Amino acid sequence: MADHASQSPDSKYEVVIGLETHVHLRTASKLFSPAPVLYGEEPNHSVHPVCLALPGVLPVLNRHAVELAIRACLATHCTVHERSIFARKNYFYPDLPKGYQISQFEEPLATKGWIEIVIDGADSGESVSEKGDVEPTNKRIRLTRIHMEEDAGKSIHDEGIAGSDATLVDLNRCGVPLVEIVSEPDLRSAAEVSAYLRTLRSLLRYTEVSHADMELGQLRCDVNISLRIRGEQEYGTRTELKNLNSFRFIEEAIEAEVKRQTAILDEGGEILQATLRYDPERRETFVMRLKEDSDDYRYFPDPDLIPLVVSAQEIERIRRQIPELAEQKCERFQSEHGLSEYAATQLTQTRALSDFFEATAVAHGQPKSVANWVLRDVMQATKECDLEIDAIALTPEQLANLIRLVDDGKTTAKSASALLPELVRLGGDPVALVRERGLEAVSDTGVIDQAVADVIAENPENVEKYHQGDEKVINFLMGQVMKKTQGKANPASVREALARVLDQ
Repeated sequence: MADHASQSPDSKYEVVIGLETHVHLRTASKLFSPAPVLYGEEPNHSVHPVCLALPGVLPVLNRHAVELAIRACLATHCTVHERSIFARKNYFYPDLPKGYQISQFEEPLATKGWIEIVIDGADSGESVSEKGDVEPTNKRIRLTRIHMEEDAGKSIHDEGIAGSDATLVDLNRCGVPLVEIVSEPDLRSAAEVSAYLRTLRSLLRYTEVSHADMELGQLRCDVNISLRIRGEQEYGTRTELKNLNSFRFIEEAIEAEVKRQTAILDEGGEILQATLRYDPERRETFVMRLKEDSDDYRYFPDPDLIPLVVSAQEIERIRRQIPELAEQKCERFQSEHGLSEYAATQLTQTRALSDFFEATAVAHGQPKSVANWVLRDVMQATKECDLEIDAIALTPEQLANLIRLVDDGKTTAKSASALLPELVRLGGDPVALVRERGLEAVSDTGVIDQAVADVIAENPENVEKYHQGDEKVINFLMGQVMKKTQGKANPASVREALARVLDQ
């Protein structure tokens, strides 16, 4: 991270950041129409008369979208209101056929929640351990509100069409249901923003509210930034960076805007409230338009939609459906399965990974051993195959059987690990594959004894070192025996045979 004002506690300015995060809900259809929610379709192929605002159409609210939105509110400790109002947010842009967006304003779905984030001590400037290491700290980021709205379409600016500048409009995204999660201005650096968004994305995926894929535009954020003299309570004039959809660009954009505002203030200038864009090639922010407030949108209740009323009983029903979250699961993995904090944290990065581990642990019976295999070998195999854990063909039962083959000495860990990429891609019976590939462990004591004798004869210097008390040499000799047996010998049998011969 660059050493700009947002990161340096020595700067005379304090950075104040609030986020407006837009999250696509995990629904099959749009918020007010039956048009399917699809990604990667040909432009303008996933539309409906309601999306196009054709005469005579009326919106019909998607019940599942409401349930997912409430789930997001409850998972972030918000108070869900039994009554909320949909409003029209008026503005004119090519990718908004109605000339307004259906959103919520004065009476949102939920208010006053929070998200707990963990910040590296190096970024927070706090908490140094007795060993001199900078320890991570926890920070609670308050949420102002969560409200529902429909997404707009997408404008594609292309300078190469017909030899002139052009803007194309794709309405596939128009009407996709989303929630806007608005934080209080509690964030103080690009690192805190990144920690907040990563925590939020994990939570949204765990609760199955959203896939939260930033590359597909399912999670985007607007960043509000202002500077103030350290120690002052009054906020400075804010600017807003719009529609950022990658962690790298978000951090770079914050750094660039802090740098811009710092330069203006240092020269005695005045920050103007404005909406900005970020140019990643120049790593600079540029003003698109000045001052934009809620009054500019002329909100009023949508006359085509009655108030959204959700009973306390319905809210409680949705609360009971929320699955175990990452923090809870991490603690349980440590207490129930005896895992280290590190292993438990790594295994609960995603719900798919934690579910795969736990199902394998149940099938195998030794969670610590399974954790090692999943974190080391399975994750390496998925990386080699360019697959996510929820897309692999390997089942928990198949992995448990493969580990059991190693436990029983029927194949070696090396051979099993070499087989994993194939199992990840195609699945299959590990027992049959080990037999078909000739990966059975060499258990013939005659073969092992001969390999041991050959290695000892070829390495008299190392044998002498062993006799002089250097017991680590046995690991080298073991490696030589494993080479001679093409990695198929049982390591325990090799060590036993080596120790027996060396100690004679």
